[in-house]
This record gives sequence, C-alpha cells and structure tokens, in this order.
Amino acid sequence: MFNLFILLMERLGIIMLLAFLLVNMRFFRNLIEKRTLKSQIWLTIIFAIFVVMANLTGVEITSSKEVVTPLIITGLPQSDSIANTRVLVITAASLTGGPYVGMMVGLIGGLHRVVFGGFSDYFYIVSSVLIGYLVGICGDRVKGNNLYPSTPWVAVLAFFAELIQMAFIFTFHGIGLVTLIFVPMVLLNTIGASLFIEILKTYLSNERQLRAVQTKDVLELTNKTLPYFRKGLDFDSAKHVCQIIKQYTNFDAVGLTDRVNVLAHVGAGEDHHIAGEPVITDLSKTAILTGKEKLAYSKKEIGCPEPSCPLTSAIVFPLRVNNQTIGALKLYFCEGSKMTVVEENLVRGLAMIFSGQLAIGIAEQQTSLLNEAEIKALQVQINPHFFFNAINTIGALMRVNVEKAHQALMQLSVFFRSSLRNGQEKEVTLDQERRHVDSYMSIEKLRFPNKFTIDYQIGVPDDTLLPSFCLQIFVENAVRHAFKGRKQGNQIIIRLKKIDDKRMEVAAIDNGNGIDPDVLKYLGKKPVSESKKGSGTGTALYNLNMRLKGLYGTSSQLQVETSDSGTIFKTVIPLKSKSVVNLVDNN
Repeated sequence: MFNLFILLMERLGIIMLLAFLLVNMRFFRNLIEKRTLKSQIWLTIIFAIFVVMANLTGVEITSSKEVVTPLIITGLPQSDSIANTRVLVITAASLTGGPYVGMMVGLIGGLHRVVFGGFSDYFYIVSSVLIGYLVGICGDRVKGNNLYPSTPWVAVLAFFAELIQMAFIFTFHGIGLVTLIFVPMVLLNTIGASLFIEILKTYLSNERQLRAVQTKDVLELTNKTLPYFRKGLDFDSAKHVCQIIKQYTNFDAVGLTDRVNVLAHVGAGEDHHIAGEPVITDLSKTAILTGKEKLAYSKKEIGCPEPSCPLTSAIVFPLRVNNQTIGALKLYFCEGSKMTVVEENLVRGLAMIFSGQLAIGIAEQQTSLLNEAEIKALQVQINPHFFFNAINTIGALMRVNVEKAHQALMQLSVFFRSSLRNGQEKEVTLDQERRHVDSYMSIEKLRFPNKFTIDYQIGVPDDTLLPSFCLQIFVENAVRHAFKGRKQGNQIIIRLKKIDDKRMEVAAIDNGNGIDPDVLKYLGKKPVSESKKGSGTGTALYNLNMRLKGLYGTSSQLQVETSDSGTIFKTVIPLKSKSVVNLVDNN
C-alpha cells in the first residue's frame, strides 16, 4: 500500500505541474473567470486531455494484487485494474466548469478507461459521469457568490467523489481491490483536488491584489492627467499624458491619436510612430473606425508597415465622447508574453476614465470659449471706435438723408440684438448668422461707401447649423486686415457647399493683400501679439479654431490658403439642419 501511495504521489505531481502551467496561460484564465458556452466547451477539451493522461499514467494492479509501473499504460488485461488520478481530474473539471463540463469529462475518461481496458468494466463510464454531475451540482451550491467553494468544501467533495468510485469498485470487484487502493487513492485525490483548486484561487487572488495596487496607481495617474485632458486632445496635452502613463505602467510604448493623426507616441517605435503624421497601424485604424477595443498578440496583428518595428503586442481602446469616437489610446509591449488580463483591464479602465475627462474638458472648454465669444461680441458692441464711428455716420446721414439714417440705426440695433442672442448658443442657423453679418456690413458700407462688396455662394438650406459668430469672424477679419491701403475693389465671398451627405465646406474668400508668413504660422493656433501682427491679437480666429475642434474634432480645424492676391479661410464641418436636430431631440 505504501509503494502504491508513493507511485500515485508521483502521478499527482504531474497533474499539479500541468495545473500550474495551465493557470499561467492567459487563455485558460479567461475561461475560468466567466462561465459561458464557449468557455465550457474549451474547459471540456482541456480537462478531457488531462483525464486521458491520468488513465495512461496510472499504476497497474494485476489480478494477484501486484503493482506494475509501466511508463505509459497502452493496454490493460481484463483481469487487471489501475489506480490513477482520473477522479481528481473529473472533480477539478466539475468545480471549475460546472456539472455539464464534469459529466462530459467523466464520460470521456470512463470511455477511455473501458477502451484500453479491453472493453471491460463498463461501470467506470457510469461512475465517472455520476461523479462529474454530482460534484458539479454540489460545488455550485456551496460556493455561494464565490468563483470556487472554500478549501474544506473542496476536500469534502473530492472525498465524496472517491467514495462513489470505491462503491462501484466494491460492487463489481469485491473488497480485496478496495482494501488495496482505498487509502492511497482517497487521500491523494482529495489532497490533489484541493491543491488544484487552491492553485487557481491563489493565482486569481494575487491577480486581484495586483489590480488593487494598480488601482492606486491609476487614481494617481488620473489625477496627474486630468489637467491636460481638460485642455482638450492636442499634441502638447497628448505628449504629457503619454509620458505620465508610461511612467506609471510597465508598457514599452504609449500612444494617443485623434481620428486621423498620431498626437503623441512615447517609448519603443517612436522613430516611425511620429506625432502629426497619419495613423499607420491597421489595428488602430480598425479600432477608431469601429469604435471597439482591439487586441493584438503579434506584429502581424498590429499591422505596422515598418519592418523593424519592435512592438509585438498591443491594446487599442477608442476614446469616446458623446457616443462618438474622437481618438484612441494605444499601449504596446515588445514581448507578447507580457500581455495579461490585468493589463487589458487596466487599459480598459484608463480609456473609460480618459473619455470621461475629455468629455468634462470639452464641455468646460466650449462653455469658456462661448463665453469668450459672447464677451468678444459685447466688446465689439461697445468698442469706442466701432460704436462712435457708427453713431457719427448716422448723425451725418441725418443731415442729408433721414431715411438712410433710420435704416442705419435699425441695422445697428439688429447687430446688437443678434450679438446677444447668438452669443448664448453654440450653433446658430445660417439665416441667423447671415443676418448678423449683413447688419455689420451695412454699417461698414455706410462708413466706407463702395469700399467693400460681399457675395454669398450658398449651396445649403437656410436652417443649416453653423458655429455662432463663425461667418462674422471671417468677415470682420477681412474688413480689418485684408485690404489695407485699398479704397475700392475689395471683395469678400462667403461660400457654403456640400461635400457629401454628411459634410459641408464653409469658406471665406477675399482678394486682399494676403497674410505675412510670420503671422500665418501662428494664426488660429494661438493669439498673436501686436509685435508680430501689427494690429489686433488674432484671438477671435484662435477662439473660433478651438471651438471648431471642440465641437467637431481636429478634422474641422481652420485651414488657411494665402498669397498676394488674396486669402481663403475654410473649415469642413458636419452638415446638420435645425429641423432635423429638433426632430431627433423630440423623439
């Protein structure tokens, strides 16, 4: 009996080694965390391999009760029996995958035992299936809300499973064989099942502790990245965020993108993943296009066109604000083996937090920019030069043409009123914006007769939505800066045309003197100081550009084309009408 105990202990060691190797596989850990049909099928296949190995590596017992230890049992005379760890594997399968997994593994183990035993002892099929079902049912009842039963319960269930097996052996083989194998098999299989489940529980417990530690780091990381995300997703904020993430995690590279371009890439591969250039990996493009997270475990799956790219595994999570994908968070390893479920959950949490931070930042920024736009409009209203020039013009007209003076006064009133109303909205209709521009130009034309002409080339409906003050800023910028030294022949064209069913182009075209190259590189990107510009600060264009990016994304940022024969300001924005938006809101 002692020799049999030692031999079975060796077999138990093989099973435990396999269990340890198995639990270190990410694929297996994913299977045991959530019980689905797919996971149950895979667990059945895995434990079926284990149960067949348990039969093949068993200890043969002859009819004369001698112990024979072949390396692998390939065939068994009908008069002989084997002591093995089959019941241990069936018990572990039932506790891990549930009663149906236990039944299928028991069926496979029992059939295999009967086949290589010369098609004798059919009771092993019944006993194995019964053990798998009963242990699975009892295990689910006693585990409560936990993933597995407690260790004492595992020992009790394993002991109960061996008692069932011994009862069948006693019934069909008698007391002699039971006396020889009862103690070593019951003891070792009970210990083995307990150790197997304990290995799983210990690993998962350590994983949870690691997650807790990472949670602390994530909270600190979140606190450090919040100021940058509140500024919006641009090259500067993205670079700082990527540096912070890399500092607080063990990823080899961290990247952030908008929908089209790389905003920042820190770490391995930064020689060809360059900020400002288009996204080049197929994985990132797919994640941004579908709005779904993507994982890769090889260079081929990442799809980087650079052959020397050192990145071999990646997690890409889309950043979503108001149900729209505005970019992606990308984290890479140079070794695929480093990618575990812990890293996946970490990045998933970061992406959710960052999306929330961006939403808050965009909301705050839009509110701030809108307030600035309203203040700018009010400043225009009370600007001494504009106000007094308009009043002086009206006063002069009253001496020669009362009707024109009355019209000018009405236009000034319209301008003030529309400034107040439009300043309270993020988007206004084309009709509202056009009336605001017309009132402004009417006053300017009274001051400078025949100096300016403004033409509209409109290819969209009047209720099409535009950012408030969008056209006003374009026109005012041209009036103030485009035609210096010229008293006539100054033309401004406002052009709105559909690109497709979802987008339109808004453009302001003048035939002025063009923009100084030193000023052009800053225009719309930051307020321009007077020393660089000569007059004005460029705040209105900067404000508008930031609002465009905040409302519609970086693809809508201002584009400027200039030469000594004129300048074109244009942007591409979503094609929306107020009637459709109201209909959607009402529904």
